[in-house]
Amino acid sequence: MPSTEETTVHQDRSVVPPTRRDEIAAAGSELIGGPAGRWAWFGSSRLTPVRVVALVAIGMFALGMAQKMPCYDWAWFRGASSQYTHACYSDIPHLYLGRGFADNLVPYFDRLNGDMEYLEYPVLTGLFMEVASWLTPGGSMQYREQMYWMVNAGMLMICAAVIAVCTARTHRRRPWDALLVALAPAFALTATINWDLLAVALTAAAMLMWSRGRALAFGILIGLATAAKLYPVLLLGPLLVLCWRAGKYREYGTALLGAAGAWLVVNVPVMVLAPEGWKKFYTFSQERQIDFGSFWLIITQRTGESLDVGTVNTYATLLMLLACAGIGALALTAPRRPRFAQLAFLVVAAFILTNKVYSPQYVLWLIPLAALARPRWRDFLIWQACEVMYYLGIWMYLAYTTSGDAHKGLPTEGYQLAIALHLLGTLYLCALVVRDILTPERDGVRTDGSDDPSGGVLDGAEDVFVLGQAAQPQRDAARAEDAEDGRLRVEWGVRPPGAA
Repeated sequence: MPSTEETTVHQDRSVVPPTRRDEIAAAGSELIGGPAGRWAWFGSSRLTPVRVVALVAIGMFALGMAQKMPCYDWAWFRGASSQYTHACYSDIPHLYLGRGFADNLVPYFDRLNGDMEYLEYPVLTGLFMEVASWLTPGGSMQYREQMYWMVNAGMLMICAAVIAVCTARTHRRRPWDALLVALAPAFALTATINWDLLAVALTAAAMLMWSRGRALAFGILIGLATAAKLYPVLLLGPLLVLCWRAGKYREYGTALLGAAGAWLVVNVPVMVLAPEGWKKFYTFSQERQIDFGSFWLIITQRTGESLDVGTVNTYATLLMLLACAGIGALALTAPRRPRFAQLAFLVVAAFILTNKVYSPQYVLWLIPLAALARPRWRDFLIWQACEVMYYLGIWMYLAYTTSGDAHKGLPTEGYQLAIALHLLGTLYLCALVVRDILTPERDGVRTDGSDDPSGGVLDGAEDVFVLGQAAQPQRDAARAEDAEDGRLRVEWGVRPPGAA
């Protein structure tokens, strides 16, 4: 007997095959027999789209693990520059010893002996790291570090599969868009550098819950994701503006309370019992100097002047607030209410672009959102090419700075070019998303008549508050009410007859 999922997909001929709408996807499909034909019958086997995406994601994750093998075998333990010249660096084995897990210290409660007094990660990530240490077998220190990375990689692989499945299910009719996530080269390369995939998985699950109209579950998952990494809380901002425009105040309030409650449940016990350890993540983020990957680093390196960290924090915050104000204005004035995934991508991208540090694994935050916001292979791959170049650039630059007089790697000017590529690639994708919002007829997700597949209660909802030109159809409808019997329905982005 086929499963419910298989029957649903089998009967649903409305699934959008990307090979019919995307030139790059069609060209790439030649490797497996070419684009889907007119009479193709989807879901007629056990390899449903969601399962295929999950398997591909796991396979790419495994390739990313294989890419780290030179470091796993010796480069993490012999010489500072080898792990950079092989582009296989990971924080995980180094922090096993450096953050006290090898000595069975309790995160946040036990003071560390090195340059960091307490673990500088949010509480849920600290728990993830601690659980991995419990599962790490004994032996020599090198063997334990290797096994700690391997255990974490196994746990992060589960997170990768969750991300792929949730992204595939968020847009019901477009499961194949999740192949953008599964096949993203930057995803495979950066997945095991740090623990970011935990927060990304929780955020992807939250997006899925919102798309299904489950506001409380969305809020709880966003709260848990924020307890693992700070960036997921940013999604509550664009959601507020969208719910304001659609008049969905109750649903937003439910989500907000769920997020606050989940975050407090995780954080309050540590906050009360180990306040100094708990606040280390926040004080470290505040006091951290200008670091790799940011345009602030280019400024300091080009001018030769050191910027005060307090000044940078202030300017970065102001830039982020200006970006959020612009995104909010865009959401309220667009001719048709933007999709949730579009605004979520823009606000997280704004945070990345204005921040004083950009670690290479931060690209993981954007990949699932980009697949939902702009599911076009050409643009996605252009952006990914920029991120891969940055990935290689930072390790080659570190190889250059740690190889002494040998100068193996990329000099400062080359690294600045890599940073610029990352910034331009992200801005390029942001510009395309903004264009789709301003001209919704160019939005690939909406070409089949869909409104907001990831919007949940927002999907198909009428506007109750808009600004600027977006309000014109409503004003015309209000004038027409005197001439027509009953209430006139307003269609987003449709100008009234005779309008220019």
